[in-house]
Amino acid sequence: MLVLLPPSEGKSASGRGAPLKPESLSLPGLAGARAAVLDELVGLCAADQEKAREVLGLSEGLRGEIAKNVELRTAGTRLAGEIYTGVLYDALDLASLDAAAKRRAGKSLLVFSGLWGAVRVGDRIPSYRCSMGVRLPGLGALGAYWRDPMARVMPEAAGDGLVLDLRSSAYAAAWKPKGELAERTASVRVLHSQLVDGVEKRSVVSHFNKATKGRMVRDLLVSGARPKGPAELVETLRGLGYVVEAEAPVRAGRPWSLDVVVTEIH
Repeated sequence: MLVLLPPSEGKSASGRGAPLKPESLSLPGLAGARAAVLDELVGLCAADQEKAREVLGLSEGLRGEIAKNVELRTAGTRLAGEIYTGVLYDALDLASLDAAAKRRAGKSLLVFSGLWGAVRVGDRIPSYRCSMGVRLPGLGALGAYWRDPMARVMPEAAGDGLVLDLRSSAYAAAWKPKGELAERTASVRVLHSQLVDGVEKRSVVSHFNKATKGRMVRDLLVSGARPKGPAELVETLRGLGYVVEAEAPVRAGRPWSLDVVVTEIH
């Protein structure tokens, strides 16, 4: 099983480990594309802070993120699973997993990134600021830039197993599975259900969405479950206590759509 995750806007500070070694990152087929984004991002932030702030969509209070990007090649690194923070990663809580679950996380979790394309949680990276929605002056919109490189490496990364897609729309734009691979992909959204004047109302709420996805991935890792396809994933999640509504694709070459319905986060 391969689990596709979004990154987080907020990130932990760079660590005290050795500086970035691009050749050590997973998915080596992305090396050239990563180098091009890294070169332009560092150059932009070093040359013109105001332009960099505008391009990166940063408020005045986040100006320090620009200096962080300037030092990407020399800053210390940490595991990607420690760099990414926020609601989803707090609920996932990789650090507290037992050894077996951590090994499963290292093999199955892939975090999409505007800077790196995608990394595994065991890759060592510095803290950075560059979302998939950024349009760099030279390379253009990163969501579009990454499509060709990701299309070349993702089929091999996915192998012949289930792909659980938990990415937000901006990161999903960088790679969409096709053909037979799409048919064994399950895309998940989380719906918050509540009664309003006795009538059930459902909505997509960011906190519920992120926290539930993090908790769901954690439960799958801890359980050691290895669903072979979307239909088996539905049964696995239901067995773990989730309310899941599944919609099989009506046409060949399309992913499954799964709704996980929650009333509260615990």
